[in-house]
Parts: sequence; C-alpha cells; structure tokens
Amino acid sequence: MLKEPTLERLRALRLGAMAAAWDDQQRHPDIQAMTFDERFALLVEAEWVARETKRVGRALREAKLRLSQACIEGVECNTARQLDKAVVRQLATCRWVEEHHGVLISGATGTGKTYLACALAHQACRKGFRAAYRRAPRLFDELRLARADGSFHRALARFARLDVLVIDDFAIAPITDTERRDLLEVLEDRHGVGATVIASQIDPKHWHDYLADPTTADAICDRVLHAAHRIALKGPSRRKPEATTST
Repeated sequence: MLKEPTLERLRALRLGAMAAAWDDQQRHPDIQAMTFDERFALLVEAEWVARETKRVGRALREAKLRLSQACIEGVECNTARQLDKAVVRQLATCRWVEEHHGVLISGATGTGKTYLACALAHQACRKGFRAAYRRAPRLFDELRLARADGSFHRALARFARLDVLVIDDFAIAPITDTERRDLLEVLEDRHGVGATVIASQIDPKHWHDYLADPTTADAICDRVLHAAHRIALKGPSRRKPEATTST
C-alpha cells in the first residue's frame, strides 16, 4: 500500500539507487528475514555505491587521461622494470597528493611512463581528488592560446585548483623562453597546494640542462625536484610485439 508513494518520494529526493534496491528487496523473500538494520544498511550501501560510481566516472571524464583504462592494480612491478611493489602500494594511498608532493617518472620510450602516470591520476580520482592530464606540448599550446585570447590567468587558476596535474612527455622537444616562463607560472601556483606528476624520457638530474636558462631552470627545479618521489623505469619497450602486454 505504501510502496508506490515511498518509491516516488525516494526518487524525488534523488535517491534512485536506494529506491531501486528497496523495490528489489520486495521481490526476494529471503531478505524479508533480515533485521531492519540489515536491510537499511543494504539500501544505504546501494545508494552510496551508485553515487560513488558516478562521482569517479565524472572525475575521470574531467581528467581526460590519455589511457583511461590505466589503474593502479594494472601496474606491473618486477625487478626488470626496477619498480618496487612497496613504492606503488605507498603511492596508491595518495598520501603524496594530500601532502602536495610530486612524482617524477623517467624512462626510455615504451617503458610504461604514461600508463603509470595515468594510473596514479586514476587512483587519485577514486580517492576523491580532482586530476587532469596534459602532454607537455599540448599544455604549452593551451597556455599560448590563453595568452592570445586574454584567458591566461583563468587558465593558470584552473590548473592551480587541481589536486593532481599530470604533465606527460616533458622535455620531448626543445623549450622556448615563453614555454619556460609559462611552466614556471603553473608550477609556482601549484607549489605547496597541489601534487604534480611529470613523466619524461630525460632523467630529472638533466632537467636543469634541458631548461637551459639558469635562473628559470633553478626556479623550476626547486619547485619540482624537492619533496618528489622519483621512479626510473627500465626494461625493453612494452610496445614491441615480443614485450609483455601488461603495464
């Protein structure tokens, strides 16, 4: 008698998953034997899972990860890659995000840098953080266009608000004076308030030389090299047919 009005009110309250779970309970006699607390807990769990699934899905869409399927469970740790399982487990807690630390991933082409970077961002989204992925060339193009249309400061503010910013393919091409300055602006705004993941074929110890300009290079390296987790991936390219397909 009260079923339909109750379902309507649950849906009006935007508790659609709870309504569906409660409706489902009516069709299973074995559930009727459960206590009120047990049944109510199942209803709350159904609503929580549905909302959490939507939240994570929305966060991942906004992150625009290059490898949307990348996840921390899919990261392969072994001696050949010189990737310690304990390190990955520690990063999976996302304490580095909470403490606004960086993660610097280096390695040759095909060693899985992008996968690992996207997996870390994916895990951050699961934990309730906001993340975004950019290849360095695209990041510089985006900032260049923002300068041209007068939205540069809004673009910087948007990057500053992110909990995690992934910069992939860093140092893949020569850097210009404007790109150096823009990179410094992004990192300066995020310093101490956000976590940044940078993936590059070049070892971080050579970044100062790559950036060339001593003053700007000092400022950039000071903001990214300190309090950062460093991961140097080894092994053959994982894109080759003979290499394993896991990541």
